Amino acid sequence: MSKDFLYNEIAIGIASQIRSGVLKPGDKLPSVRMLCKEYSISMNTAKRVFLELEAQSLIDAKPQSGYFVGRSAYRKLPIPEISRPSALASDNEPDELISKVYADMGNETLTLFSICAPSGELLPLAKLKKELLQATRVLKEGGTAYEPLQGNVKLRRMIAIRSLSWGGNLNENDLITTNGAINAVALCLMALGKPGDTIAMESPCYQGTLQLAISLGFKVLELPTHPDTGLEIEALKKAIPKINLCLLVPNFNTPLGSCMPDTHKKEIVALLSKHNIPLIEDDIYGDLYFGTQRPKCCKSFDTEGNVLWCSSVSKTLAPGYRVGWVAPGKYKEKLLKLKLIHSISSATIIQESVANFLSTGKYENHLRQLRRTLQDNYQNYVHAITEYFPKGTKISRPQGGLAIWIEFGKEMDTKKLYELAIKQQISIAPGRIFTLQDQFKNCIRICIGLPWSEEIKFKLKQLGNLAKII
Repeated sequence: MSKDFLYNEIAIGIASQIRSGVLKPGDKLPSVRMLCKEYSISMNTAKRVFLELEAQSLIDAKPQSGYFVGRSAYRKLPIPEISRPSALASDNEPDELISKVYADMGNETLTLFSICAPSGELLPLAKLKKELLQATRVLKEGGTAYEPLQGNVKLRRMIAIRSLSWGGNLNENDLITTNGAINAVALCLMALGKPGDTIAMESPCYQGTLQLAISLGFKVLELPTHPDTGLEIEALKKAIPKINLCLLVPNFNTPLGSCMPDTHKKEIVALLSKHNIPLIEDDIYGDLYFGTQRPKCCKSFDTEGNVLWCSSVSKTLAPGYRVGWVAPGKYKEKLLKLKLIHSISSATIIQESVANFLSTGKYENHLRQLRRTLQDNYQNYVHAITEYFPKGTKISRPQGGLAIWIEFGKEMDTKKLYELAIKQQISIAPGRIFTLQDQFKNCIRICIGLPWSEEIKFKLKQLGNLAKII
């Protein structure tokens, strides 16, 4: 086992004990030397474990005393239970609430806790404008010509280089650009399945993916999912005879924010490959980690081209640019044919400008700042939720991404909460939109992509007060 892999596994194990309450606020952790002895690791590896836990705000270092479990207020709130969806696949239409929630998008009079994207205030808008102007100057015919079918060469090269950070080892010819990640997922679904096929997903699951799958005639089998570690592998093993495809968001999925351990990713890739079941991996939140190192992807463990890795800059840089991509493995030719039919080409100027932004180091600088801001937001949001929301509220413990999953008591109806909140100019995402089944009616998803302010704190207080009267 590599040192990087080992230190991550040790950090995940300690983090799980803290989040589950086995290790409690104020408890002293083993010293660096004791950790070295227990796991047969070097001093540097042991120090990286503690740095990772500090970056997640799980522990505090005290000079001359060692490391202690932190006393952050959010640990006073319990974590939601593992989801328990029905074992039957569904082709029900998604809840009509989805249309209502997404009709709020772009409404500047609302506080949009419902839309899982970073606020424009957190994005490098001025720098992006400069890149757009530069692209029109350097591109042939001012950027009005078609791109190659696979997409902008410079952009694909930069994505391939960035894949080294998570063990992807891709090259530019492995990639196809798309109009956002959802377009990449749509091409994968159309290439790999047909109406009537069954696709396995986490539960709860991103509502856009559910809508897409149903619109293409698929049945969706929702699988039990842990709010910390993601999809339950044993549930997937039992589902193997029933499914034709699998679609997962292993890194900081929405709405739970869970991150699958590397050992789970490796096992799932091997399991699906053994049964020749394609895995569509949506890694749109992978760059938004709160720790010291980006998590690996399922694609990192793919040796047979069975994993189709999808992502975009929609959650990190420019939601409206619709720049996405897919590394489709052995299914590349199928996806190229579909892209030709459905898109012909991608937006030339936009792809060139994003490629330039990625190539200069500006993107990495922006990501570092964005990750710090989102982690601070998370802490502030959770402090407010702890203070203002009803007794018995449960909350997820995301290690990255943009979402917090909140579970109220069983008597709560978050559809009613949505209707009351919208009258106070607050938009939330009720839990029932993240499933095709009769579940999550007492849950909501909150986006932490809005900059923290007294106004946001006040809106969370209003929301908590509304929740107390339902």
